[in-house]
Amino acid sequence: MKKLKIIGGEELSGTIRISGAKNSVVALIPAAILASDEVTICNVPEITDTQALVEILEYLNIPVRRASESLVIDPSHMENKEVPEVISKKLRASYYFLGALLGKFGRAEMYFPGGCSIGERPINLHLKGFEALGAKVTMEDNKYIVEASELVGAPIYLDIASVGATINIMLASVYAKGETIIDNAAKEPEIVNVATFLNNMGAKITGAGTSTIHIHGVDSLKGCFTEVIPDRIEAGTYILAGALCGKNLRIENIIPKHLESLTSKLREMGVPFKFEFDSLIISRTNDLKATNIETAVYPGFPTDLQQPFMTLLTYAKGVSTVEENIFENRFMQVPYIREMGARIDLKGTTAMVHGGTQLVGCEVVATDLRAGAALVLAALSANGVTVINNVEHILRGYEKLIEKLKDVGAKIELIEE
Repeated sequence: MKKLKIIGGEELSGTIRISGAKNSVVALIPAAILASDEVTICNVPEITDTQALVEILEYLNIPVRRASESLVIDPSHMENKEVPEVISKKLRASYYFLGALLGKFGRAEMYFPGGCSIGERPINLHLKGFEALGAKVTMEDNKYIVEASELVGAPIYLDIASVGATINIMLASVYAKGETIIDNAAKEPEIVNVATFLNNMGAKITGAGTSTIHIHGVDSLKGCFTEVIPDRIEAGTYILAGALCGKNLRIENIIPKHLESLTSKLREMGVPFKFEFDSLIISRTNDLKATNIETAVYPGFPTDLQQPFMTLLTYAKGVSTVEENIFENRFMQVPYIREMGARIDLKGTTAMVHGGTQLVGCEVVATDLRAGAALVLAALSANGVTVINNVEHILRGYEKLIEKLKDVGAKIELIEE
């Protein structure tokens, strides 16, 4: 069992460099199997989600080698076979292999993926998209079999602008005959990153980043180089650390446009920060103002930053409201932050945060990735010592979290028992 021990109250100063985006790389790695020869993906974070996807590649007889911050993937001799539950359950994003295998071979067989328990996240929209392309979907116990004698492009309307469904349908349709049109597509930057990768291989995709994506099927895709975009959620988490404990803390390798929903709220709260090229410099203030947030699909306030942002709200003067519209179980950090002294009232998907509280360290549990990030922020800002259990959730999404925080002055260590 791994734990994090954090002594709070330390000033954070220096530079944190943001890694490649987790939510991009978990789709780019499965997308790589669509190529006929070697693919290189640069700026790949060393996180457990990446390691789990590489395990699936190697199971499918795809050699993978790590070269500095890159992955070199050669799918030229891959085998299409059932992806067993023991590896598919390690992360939810393993479901991207359904679309990629279906697109390349006309058949995919794998067990339902795992991931954080933050609410119901059915893959029915993915499956409806596959069926619209001509696939038959069969479920046996906890295993999906998706197969088609031929995939044919079709118009597909998503009832919800789902990132996962948008990407999975793109992966399945790049080899389909004719044109596929995805309406009410998700617009997240990670989708643009994946579409750019596929186009570099030779796919014909237009409209990524808008609500309508057009995919014209092609006969083959070649190997290429691509780069993972900076992780906007990791950047947001460290920006919030700066708002809580920073003194001219520099967050570098960011895309400012991707962070506008967060930085606009920080301006409302009176947090001092400024942009410099691809960096943001931020400091804490003792005069935080309350504000309200409501999570929404991009470019709205991201659900993945809602939990870390709530930690900052516990220090704001007044009452703030948090409305969670994406996942119903995204307040699981609240009981633990309450133990640290926060005053938060919950009613359904709404949280009322009564600010002006100084948090105090204690022993807590990371129930999921972003709840864990919220607790790390709480621990950094708290008086005394905090011990966070179940840190595997956190480490699967933040590359070199401990090293990055230590380098800017945090007192944090990993304890293994």
